[in-house]
Amino acid sequence: MRYLAQLFYNQPVLPIINPKSKIENLMTPLAPTLTTRLLPSVDQKLRDLLLVAVGALLVAILAQVRIPLPFTPVPLTGQTFAVLLVGAALGSKRGFASLGLYTGLGLVGLPVFAGGASGLGYALGPTGGYLFGFILSAYIIGLLAERGLERDIRTSLLPFAVGTVIIYALGAGWLAFYVGPQAAIAKGVLPFLPGDLLKLVLAALALPAAWRLSR
Repeated sequence: MRYLAQLFYNQPVLPIINPKSKIENLMTPLAPTLTTRLLPSVDQKLRDLLLVAVGALLVAILAQVRIPLPFTPVPLTGQTFAVLLVGAALGSKRGFASLGLYTGLGLVGLPVFAGGASGLGYALGPTGGYLFGFILSAYIIGLLAERGLERDIRTSLLPFAVGTVIIYALGAGWLAFYVGPQAAIAKGVLPFLPGDLLKLVLAALALPAAWRLSR
């Protein structure tokens, strides 16, 4: 019928676009790729659950790398580095689920937050915005990873830079309710810029290297 319309009415024939094509063109992140290769007989849902749990465990472990700073209520931790890696390696949905699991475990009382902290009081305290920033950051980094940006050293810095900005935005925005906007920037962003810059550069180097090793 489309071609008849063109023939008799001189109307252009528009191509049919499959709405699923964009989804099908997304790339599989590193961790699902490796688990599919190493555990081909295991059901995909079980592999996904394993990845989500391992990601949450990694964040919990690196969260215990904690250096208190005397001039701010926000400690320097390894959490953010773990969030960057989990988001890029697991992808958007698995990364979101993994950080959601990590946060949920802390809320119910397991000592997985920075320095072994836990509970709703911690999550609603001055540093609580960073926890929610972790979840959103992992999701957005995962989206960018599913477009292959973390595979090439020339583009790998972008997902981690975006993820770091999201963590700062939510973390400092939340902190501002306690100490005010200017103090939130001074205490919740500026002291951590050098360390977080190092973390995102390391992540930007690690993921392309991991892809090369996995081939």
